[in-house]
Amino acid sequence: MRFTDRRHAGRALAQWLRAPTGTATGPSDTPAPSGTSSGTSDAPDTAAWPYGAADPLVLALPRGGVPVAAEVAREFRAPLDVLVARKIGVPGSPETGIGALVGEEQPVFDQRALRFLGLAEDGLAPSVARERAELHRREDLYREGRPEPRVSGRPVLLVDDGLATGLTALAALRHLRRRRPAHLALAAPVGSRNAVMKLAGEADRVLVLHQPDPFRAVGEWYEDFDQVGDDEVIAVLRAASSAR
Repeated sequence: MRFTDRRHAGRALAQWLRAPTGTATGPSDTPAPSGTSSGTSDAPDTAAWPYGAADPLVLALPRGGVPVAAEVAREFRAPLDVLVARKIGVPGSPETGIGALVGEEQPVFDQRALRFLGLAEDGLAPSVARERAELHRREDLYREGRPEPRVSGRPVLLVDDGLATGLTALAALRHLRRRRPAHLALAAPVGSRNAVMKLAGEADRVLVLHQPDPFRAVGEWYEDFDQVGDDEVIAVLRAASSAR
């Protein structure tokens, strides 16, 4: 399964999440939503997300997760907002993620990768400071003065455009769990099976439409995987807000 673009991926994901357990259809490597569930949940096995609960919230991981999450929020008539997380890259190779952070919380690092590369967390302090500053810049830019959405007591669905290592999602899920949602789920159109397994204990459910094996990169499963810009994120959030 390849997606035309992130909007197409979001519609496919939303329709799949909408289907009650056991009725969703997809490619041979794509089980119904209950098949990708992980962790524990009090949600009924026969219901689609948000399992009949009131006051759901859809949170996108920007920037790439925003167009995907917009389609999911539209399908469920749920409010859309963002949770800004930043990847921490390897010095000299910033695209290679070795950690992630959210807000003012301590970064989450891939300890195995740190040992393999001979790196120490303290030595990454400049990268952490740089990414935290960029995180706050994006929070201010995207939120446009709006307060952070309430998470406590609500069913929350965190959405990204794909899961490769899962590090950014890991940091985001741990941040959200501390805010005590009624139910916490992670959803993506495509992801590696290793990432899904790693995140299984961090959310009540991990819902990934397409889990190809082998998996090399999220972008391979999109025909158009151009970078999402700040202007697009702001426009999507404004449109979602005005539609409610």
